[in-house]
Amino acid sequence: MSLNDAFKALADPNRRKILDLLKKGDLAAGEIAEHFDMTKPSISNHLNLLKQADLVRDERRGQHIVYSLNTTVFQDVMKWILDLQNAGGKDDQT
Repeated sequence: MSLNDAFKALADPNRRKILDLLKKGDLAAGEIAEHFDMTKPSISNHLNLLKQADLVRDERRGQHIVYSLNTTVFQDVMKWILDLQNAGGKDDQT
């Protein structure tokens, strides 16, 4: 996972909406698709990009693939943002 991949994945509003859905709990791909007016292959593409960025994890449960948030990556992104913010504060004091 790189921060670049995470930011690229987060840049799309549809992927952010998928993440918002998953923060409420794990969902199967079909359940995620119900919230969008787009084709299942398009949803699959968005999910694959989120997986490549390591923002979500998938697990086969019977006939379904269930997606969940990978909060570790969000912690890494937040750490980077906080480090950037703290560095900015130090520059203001010099």
